[in-house]
Amino acid sequence: MNYISTRGDQTERRFCEILLEGLAPDGGLYLPVAYPRIDAATLARWRGLSYPDLAFEILSRYIDDIPADDLRALTRKTYTADVFGTEAIVPLKPLEPGLCLESLSNGPTLAFKDMAMQLLGHLFEYELGRRGEQLNILGATSGDTGSAAEYAMRGKAGVRVFMLSPHGRMSPFQQAQMFSLQDENIHNLAVEGVFDDCQDIVKAVSNDLAFKRAYRIGTVNSINWARLLAQVVYYFAGYFQATTSNDEQVSFTVPSGNFGNVCAGHVARMMGLPVKHLVVATNENNVLEEFFRTGTYRVRGSSETWETSSPSMDISKASNFERFVFDLLGRDGARTKSLFGDALRCEGVFTVSPEEFARIQGYGFQSGRSTHTDRLQTIRATYEGQGVLIDTHTADGVKVARELCEDGVPMIVLETALPAKFETTIAEALGPDVHAPRPAALADLESRPKRFHVVPADTAVVQQYVRDHVPL
Repeated sequence: MNYISTRGDQTERRFCEILLEGLAPDGGLYLPVAYPRIDAATLARWRGLSYPDLAFEILSRYIDDIPADDLRALTRKTYTADVFGTEAIVPLKPLEPGLCLESLSNGPTLAFKDMAMQLLGHLFEYELGRRGEQLNILGATSGDTGSAAEYAMRGKAGVRVFMLSPHGRMSPFQQAQMFSLQDENIHNLAVEGVFDDCQDIVKAVSNDLAFKRAYRIGTVNSINWARLLAQVVYYFAGYFQATTSNDEQVSFTVPSGNFGNVCAGHVARMMGLPVKHLVVATNENNVLEEFFRTGTYRVRGSSETWETSSPSMDISKASNFERFVFDLLGRDGARTKSLFGDALRCEGVFTVSPEEFARIQGYGFQSGRSTHTDRLQTIRATYEGQGVLIDTHTADGVKVARELCEDGVPMIVLETALPAKFETTIAEALGPDVHAPRPAALADLESRPKRFHVVPADTAVVQQYVRDHVPL
């Protein structure tokens, strides 16, 4: 299995090469030359597998430059009950007939990002050990990616993390999870701007090939194919739990800002998983919802990016969206480059043709939007009606899922995080007497000493910080 860029570079690369690289040299994102198709017999065989063995089977379709025994050992080391609290790893939680949650937030940082980041930490350590090399990870987070990456990479041999986050725009719990880490290989940079400013800096550094190579820069954002690939596994796991045979279809609703989580669902569907609809649920920052409704993708600047009560989705430039558009355009790298490289840079907007827009239905996508008022009402209704406490991002998904459920097609909402990470909004929805439970080990999280640096939204400043903290 080899990989090519979405922007036309046809140079084929192996998995372990792109694992450590992030963006392609032409600024595009990596995708496999073709998606492996899973036949009915294989799907039936996978139905009875444990989660780590299912992960091995799926990953091995995309990774052929890690010996099979080593890859299986990595998945079994990653997906354990000790780390994720249950042998099922991602159990389904019924809400009402035809609607359930897939529990993805039982990992160390209480967010779905752990599902991929824990594996990525082991993959990095394994491959760097084989090569005798080091890697400096530069990432951007709107809330949960940062802590998931840092908890996965802390103490890992040969790895340093430089994580950018929007200063003052995360919940107190999210901020404390990151800033309270005292490990020497973890560096938190609070950027004076919004998440998109952080993401732009990461892309700018990744596109500075001389700096990237000199300082061995890698990424853990979902622009890294390995992270997105790991997320494909829980779509299969959710499907097997919601159905009894391969003749049945399901739909998934995915709270989405950067398009990485739902893009993994697109990959699963392209592999042959019987998915009827992939529902993109956004908050007030509805760049993606607008595209799936109109065919126009219009990025917003910092001043137009709303600060909401589902802050991990306060994103107006969905970096993973390029992967889907590449497929939508028939894998036309030149056209993809013209849209994402030229049109967005010059005009901040593009519109696909009517013929291209008509193809979206064939990929199963739908979309919907949720607001702060919707969020509060959904949290309240789900708690009072089903006795289930959900976080703000999951509430966006549940709200949209309830609007788009179809009779006879189970709807699975991907849980985003545990409600303990957003206690202020939970209290607003349910009153001060309802407390979101958190693990005992995190009881004093917000009061712990914090270690971080505030920096302007300036690529050169971030590059200098890296220079100052990476020995050459």
